[in-house]
Amino acid sequence: MSKEGFIPYQRTRLSDREMIDRSLTFFNKMDKRRSVREFSDAPIADEVIDNIIRTASTAPSGAHKQPWTFCVVKDPEIKKAIRIAAEKEEKISYEQRMPQDWLDDLAPLGTDWHKPFLEIAPALIVVFKRNYEYLEDRKANNYYVSESVGLATGLLIAAIHNAGLVTLTHTPSPMNFLKEILQRPDNEKPFLLLPVGKPMEGTMVPKLERKPLSEVMVRY
Repeated sequence: MSKEGFIPYQRTRLSDREMIDRSLTFFNKMDKRRSVREFSDAPIADEVIDNIIRTASTAPSGAHKQPWTFCVVKDPEIKKAIRIAAEKEEKISYEQRMPQDWLDDLAPLGTDWHKPFLEIAPALIVVFKRNYEYLEDRKANNYYVSESVGLATGLLIAAIHNAGLVTLTHTPSPMNFLKEILQRPDNEKPFLLLPVGKPMEGTMVPKLERKPLSEVMVRY
């Protein structure tokens, strides 16, 4: 295999003990991550958001196509428009689309179709997946688009938590209104919406337990 176009891989060499310590430290940090629905309206520096999205963009992607667009919304009027459109769809979902089993599963979380956080949170990050690109004379497909954008979103959520902020994965269905409000091109499709900010003082979250390792991992 030709090495043209390649550069040496650089990594930090760690002892087994250092790897164990680092992995445990990171787990303990991420284990404190929670989905939060009560946000402070305190502003966030653009530099913080920029660094969070830079981190998300380090995710692997099919053929390194990086098939994502992160739209950062701070404009109050646009946030209001998004809330109105999202609540319209959510109200229909809660009252007509969701089967009773789904509603029963959501009940312990205390959620309903009201989404005030879409206006209160100082920033919204709307993640779009890019199914193809426009070249000069043709369309060029991207590969493993949903998988790639899912990986980037996972890193985005970790980066938000690492910065001392909170978020919530919000997926109103259908989400086409996001494309219309933000006037995105036809090669982009909404994937996920994340309000980002600091938690409101006194915020409460559901008392939940994560599955133990024995239920999520199988050794061979």
